[in-house]
Amino acid sequence: MRGKRAPKREIAADPKYGRLDIAKFTNYLMSDGKKTTARAVMYDCLDIISNKTKRNPVEVFDIAIKNVGPSLEVRGKRVGGANYQIPYPVRAERRFTLACRWIIEAANKKKGKPMSVRLADEIMLASEEQGEAFKKKLDAHKMAEANRAFAHFAR
Repeated sequence: MRGKRAPKREIAADPKYGRLDIAKFTNYLMSDGKKTTARAVMYDCLDIISNKTKRNPVEVFDIAIKNVGPSLEVRGKRVGGANYQIPYPVRAERRFTLACRWIIEAANKKKGKPMSVRLADEIMLASEEQGEAFKKKLDAHKMAEANRAFAHFAR
């Protein structure tokens, strides 16, 4: 690797809920630097969740992120001319990032409704261990389980 690692930037907590994870999710949701639009989508989504479930939307969001975040993933490694898929544990930061990415991708794939409604639907499904994002986590775990025999190459 050339040069130094980029320093971790501190981001400000979300203004409405005072939560760092919601601010990060909003940043992942943002496109073309339109943070106001991303915040509006996120707040609408959380309002929809609270209206439909009659529960605290932040708790539902936390449960969804916890349910979708993978604990194992596979990475390719070349050993003696062959490529092996080796299972590795996932760090907490990457787990959160993958969960956010998968929820947003699943919401983007749905069509015909506003983004806030699609996102709210996906978050509610993920909190109940259903939906496309949760299936993606299960696929990652199945892949890691299938390649458990190659775990000794992880060193």
